[in-house]
Amino acid sequence: MRLATLPLLSLLLSAGPTTNAYTPLSDTLLRAIPGPLPADFDPHPDTSPPSSSSSSSSSTTTNTSLLAPLLIPRVPGTPGQAAAQTHLASFFARTLPEWELRWHNFTSRTPATGDRDVPFANLVLRREPPWARRRPGSAGLLTLVAHYDSKMLSGGEFVGATDSAAPCAILLLDGEEAFVKWTEEDSCYGSRALAADWEAATYPAMSTFKNPLRQISLFVLLDLLGAANPEVPSYFQSTHWAYKKMAAVEGRMRAMGLLETKPAKPFLPQEHKMATQFDGRGFVGDDHEPFMARGAPILHLIPSPFPSVWHTLDDDGEHLDIPTVRDWARIVTAFTMEWLDVQKTEPQR
Repeated sequence: MRLATLPLLSLLLSAGPTTNAYTPLSDTLLRAIPGPLPADFDPHPDTSPPSSSSSSSSSTTTNTSLLAPLLIPRVPGTPGQAAAQTHLASFFARTLPEWELRWHNFTSRTPATGDRDVPFANLVLRREPPWARRRPGSAGLLTLVAHYDSKMLSGGEFVGATDSAAPCAILLLDGEEAFVKWTEEDSCYGSRALAADWEAATYPAMSTFKNPLRQISLFVLLDLLGAANPEVPSYFQSTHWAYKKMAAVEGRMRAMGLLETKPAKPFLPQEHKMATQFDGRGFVGDDHEPFMARGAPILHLIPSPFPSVWHTLDDDGEHLDIPTVRDWARIVTAFTMEWLDVQKTEPQR
């Protein structure tokens, strides 16, 4: 069984809980969360033909990797990025057809391409209950995001396994990488365009939320994940409560033996960070900034320090720590289930 929160670009889940409505999962439900299939995060999946004794459905499941098709250069406007788009969209069409899929397409010039327009495409996937579909703008949305492009790097083909193929096999958003050098203009192409469009769109006058941007209850951005022993700080006091919830999930799962890795420190080590320790300056520039500038609450899951392979040709499948990738998938899935108040669905004895 696959994890329901796997690859996406911008995954929107109807939720809108407050800190008072967030309900931790029981031990029973936490243990029941399905783990990744063996092939899901295999950088070298088995592509051999199925044996005559295998059914077609089981062989398809066994040989299909969520990660491997993304371990290619994915520069916007190239065949590699088109292949990544096909992989992600096909996964949802095949596995989660009830999700609404929308492409947010635009073009932009970059310092590397001069007067030539480069095509960009954000893939937005949304799942809302029937009542919310009948009343646009009525439900708050948990927004899970990662970028699926890769950087142009001289000297060879840059795969960007942590940046961000692995997070995309856990989520997704297009156009984060700078073509030449990170500046406000040469970066975050996809997120800048999407944030602006969501702010400009409007819902009917009696809607709960004014526009899609205001529907974001929490913007969770995954980046540079997949190396061993990550340490992700809590960057923003305003969303530290959500960080603490995810850190608590990690702690419980470790105590229950539900995670594979055994790091010296938790992935999320700042559960007990004090309000006086937030100075407002210690954050990393990334895809969240256009949304944060417009008021969206941000939970940024990016390690500090960055992985040692960051922006090098060694950021490939061979340098991923697959148990770490699988544990991130488990933690994010459990957090999402708690955010959605899945605990209320557990039968009462």
